[in-house]
Amino acid sequence: MTTFDFAGPSLLERPVRNGINLVQLHDDLWRVTRSDGEVLGYVEGFDEPRGRRYRSKRLIALQRRFLPLGEFWSFDDAVDCLRFG
Repeated sequence: MTTFDFAGPSLLERPVRNGINLVQLHDDLWRVTRSDGEVLGYVEGFDEPRGRRYRSKRLIALQRRFLPLGEFWSFDDAVDCLRFG
């Protein structure tokens, strides 16, 4: 399990639902964690010609890389992909 204890709670951190927390790292990047601090992955926002999109990425800590899970039109869908995926 990957946790970032050194980061501590942030003013940008907010509970989403059912033990899932979001920490906004900058304008277009959020860290998705469980309430115990386990990092589930990241949601990255980006613009494309048809509108705003969100990309879910799972953190593979042992391999020191990210696994893209999908791109979504809804921020909530991108978070749910990490939550249930």
